[in-house]
Amino acid sequence: MAETDTTTTVRGPAEGRAVDPLLLRRAMGRFATGVTVVTTRRDDGRLEGLTANSFSTVSLDPPLVLWSVARRARSFAAFSAARHFAVNVLAVEQLSLCRHFAAPHADKFAGIAIDAGLGGCPLLPDALAHFECVRETAVEGGDHVILVGRVLAASFRDGDPLVFAGGTYHQIAPIG
Repeated sequence: MAETDTTTTVRGPAEGRAVDPLLLRRAMGRFATGVTVVTTRRDDGRLEGLTANSFSTVSLDPPLVLWSVARRARSFAAFSAARHFAVNVLAVEQLSLCRHFAAPHADKFAGIAIDAGLGGCPLLPDALAHFECVRETAVEGGDHVILVGRVLAASFRDGDPLVFAGGTYHQIAPIG
């Protein structure tokens, strides 16, 4: 199978130039990720949630996961101060929830069915998986903060995950 040469090279400071953020974003878009909604409960009881695809496993022993929150996110202060958070892994049929939690709303949970998780964190009932976490540490990461959580409870169901790649949403299909 012949391939056309459509390679774009992104060079950074080591080459004496700054990396173009748009090209870097396009290059990162070649890495497919699952889609999550991360949730927490503020000390005053208000619920916070946002769509994130920066979720990853860190360790099985101890059970640690990570995700990152942008400093410019409206819920940055809530997640920065939170002791607990929950990661809801979305299914293909939850694309509307993904878009809902990615957009600004005064109350993102108005009209959204939830279950209460550890620390009062909202759990989305039909998510493919839930990871209920207590914050282990936070790491500065440029315009984001990386939050590492110790998984205290996890649950899952069968289904197809919602996938994000190349700036759009997909569903996976088996090969062969």
